[in-house]
Amino acid sequence: MDYSEALHRIEALREFGSQPGLERVKKLLCLMGNPQDKLSFVHVAGTNGKGSVCAVLSSVLTQSGYTTGLFTSPYITCLREQIQIGGVMICKEEFSALCEYVFAYVDTLFSEGIIITEFEFTMALAFECFYRKNCDVVVLEVGMGGLYDSTNVIDAPLCAVLTPISLDHTGMLGSTLESIACHKCGIIKEGTTVVSATQTPQVKKIIEDTCLEKSVTVKFCEDKLLVTDRNIDGTRLIYKDEEMCLPLLGEHQAENLSLALNVLEELLQKGFDRITLRSIREGIARINHPARFEVMCKNPLVIVDGAHNPDGMKTFSDTVRSLLPEKKGVLLLGMLKDKDADASLEYIKDLFCEVFTVTINNPRTMTAFELEAKCGAYFERVTSCISLEDAFDKAIEIAQENDTHLCVCGSLYLASQIRPYILKALTQGNFTTTE
Repeated sequence: MDYSEALHRIEALREFGSQPGLERVKKLLCLMGNPQDKLSFVHVAGTNGKGSVCAVLSSVLTQSGYTTGLFTSPYITCLREQIQIGGVMICKEEFSALCEYVFAYVDTLFSEGIIITEFEFTMALAFECFYRKNCDVVVLEVGMGGLYDSTNVIDAPLCAVLTPISLDHTGMLGSTLESIACHKCGIIKEGTTVVSATQTPQVKKIIEDTCLEKSVTVKFCEDKLLVTDRNIDGTRLIYKDEEMCLPLLGEHQAENLSLALNVLEELLQKGFDRITLRSIREGIARINHPARFEVMCKNPLVIVDGAHNPDGMKTFSDTVRSLLPEKKGVLLLGMLKDKDADASLEYIKDLFCEVFTVTINNPRTMTAFELEAKCGAYFERVTSCISLEDAFDKAIEIAQENDTHLCVCGSLYLASQIRPYILKALTQGNFTTTE
């Protein structure tokens, strides 16, 4: 099986959509010899910030000399981004060989009437890859929820991590914060240690009750890191009397970093004694995390962010207000139907002078015309576009004419689809790119 054939077969699995539940993937992994049972994990759930926390953990553990696997979703540019060793995605040849191996078992299950979704397949492939590479530790990001998420097939992880929990995926996880928190707490198992971000009182109680039931300890990260400088190039802060430089932007990234540092302190106590202040500093400095308030170009300023729910959009708006307070910018926006668009738009309604809406290539997408109608209640000038490329070309032209910035946000799927075109367009023009 070559690389193009592997991608084609994986794309065919998308017709099955997202189907929470563990029985199907358990059968697949059993046929494969349960590679996940031979690995150690840090399991990360929550609503916003999971990817950033995972990026920090992976980078620092790698710089500490550990063979570190990283599984995240969704990918931004290339599917292989979801499966990384030491911060480097696996090569096409390895990926293709692993696909051929896993599809043999998938085909067996298909013959028995058991379907495997794209996410389940990719995760199973990742487990096999990490096992073959003898990973010391795997940083594992939950796909959706926690309790019935495919990643929850693992035994008790070294550490179960909970980023801030808020409303999202309400169609799957329930319409209340309590219901969603119960799903996220599904990753808490007897024998693990729990580290959580600061949570609302009702979420905190659910976490504490779950930990009590499972007889595990929990640490809530209440302390904040001292930030000494914050600008478009990154964030400087103090940890254990040493200055660190975090290339991720936004006040929330300092909070994500604090959570990750607390997890690393727990791992240090569990025997990961190669983690040092030096490896932490170097690991933080080397973080590469696309589409999280990513500055893709400085002249004109082009920012891509994956904010896709109200809490994420609030964080995005806070960062824009903090770093770009002088002018209203131009916005390129695409969203999915199952997101609370009105609550999200409320946070950014006074930040942009003109908005261009697009249709994301996803079965759950809101069309450009539907989103244009919604945006009409929040912005004076809104234009729906026939394609992502058309939207970017128009948006960047307006941004240049007005000597202002261009932001792209609303979905990680949008970031994934438009980011390659932006890179190509910027490198072909008279722009100062950051890549």
